[in-house]
Amino acid sequence: MSNDNLSSESADRLRADMVTQLKKRGSIRSPEVAAAFATVPREKFAPEAPSLSAAYSATDVVITKRNAAGKAISSVSAPWLQAEMLETSRLAPGARVLEIGSGGYNAALIAEIVGPEGCVVTMDIDPFVTERATRFLAETGYPHVKVVLGDAEHAAEEHGPYDAILVTVGAWDCPWAHLLAPDGRMVVPLRFCGITRSITFVRDGDRFIGLDPTVCGFVPMQGAGAHQAQVAALADGAVTLTIDGGPTLNASALDQALVDHRSEVWTGVTVACTEPFSTLHLWLATVDKTFGLIWQDPDRDSGLIKPAARWFCPALVTPGSFAYLTVRETPRDHETEQLRHEFGVHGHGSHGAELAQQLLTHVQTWDRDWRYGPGPHFTLHPADVIAPAPAIGRIFPKRHTQLVIAWA
Repeated sequence: MSNDNLSSESADRLRADMVTQLKKRGSIRSPEVAAAFATVPREKFAPEAPSLSAAYSATDVVITKRNAAGKAISSVSAPWLQAEMLETSRLAPGARVLEIGSGGYNAALIAEIVGPEGCVVTMDIDPFVTERATRFLAETGYPHVKVVLGDAEHAAEEHGPYDAILVTVGAWDCPWAHLLAPDGRMVVPLRFCGITRSITFVRDGDRFIGLDPTVCGFVPMQGAGAHQAQVAALADGAVTLTIDGGPTLNASALDQALVDHRSEVWTGVTVACTEPFSTLHLWLATVDKTFGLIWQDPDRDSGLIKPAARWFCPALVTPGSFAYLTVRETPRDHETEQLRHEFGVHGHGSHGAELAQQLLTHVQTWDRDWRYGPGPHFTLHPADVIAPAPAIGRIFPKRHTQLVIAWA
């Protein structure tokens, strides 16, 4: 048997295994999505994957392009997230679909689901991405997918309206509502305060209701839709603070605060090792405009911070001070033998102690009132209307829209 046949057999087996894994974790819930994942050869769209196994990992991204600084700017998303987005978009045979952020693989999955009578348009701002997407789609049997080179801020209107719009880049705003059919669905990884949630938007009059918010990460939007948060690099880049808006950060003052005296308080709120606490991020972002994120370069552990999460750790940030969430191990429960960690707060700078107490209060309120509930409600309104202010929550104004997050 030739090496090509062996490779083909291995890919078929890995593809089937991936589908099985995605079904077990609940990411694939319909036979149509399962059939698409079982058919499209993912490895053909991800030649950068170090191995066939890596290409078919149910949970891993394949980076396809990096910028001069080494930051990923294009990728093939993790299969579990692609499956979740396809399921929530409720695609049907004959549907017209716009994908923003290309690569080819996801467009091929969509084409499998909507069938030959459907229409799939995939667009990207980078000619490197569109050229290879066109080539890969043709080589794998999907030459009918329309690949468009352009800025998504001015999307492919001539092919609309669309029954579904799937965005596969991190979008700070959502300027595509006018392209969506009345009963259509728009799945957008929407960014706010440095957080990203993949949200499915359905029309309700002149607004959109947001459903199924899913924690995710995507490369950021480029072009006219790009949005820059404030970033302060501390300790020569080993520690980074990010905040969306607010007063201008004083990087030198924050850098000094990092190595000065540290305030420390403990909340009494605990979490199990595998227990998610993603609604805490949403709560903090909606109740405190100093909300930001702190990140430590995993390759440069300076020992200066001990964040509660490796990625996207909550912080409160002012021009010269900050406080962030940390954890410490608690004694094992004698009955369950379960290992738990207690949330604490470390504060730095002249207002660090005050910010630490502020963050502690927020965490305790979340634990008492919102932790075990369904989470907040999301609505998206046009920028030129007066959006109803939530009793508990926040309005995030953007260029084209306003995102309202309300806690019932």
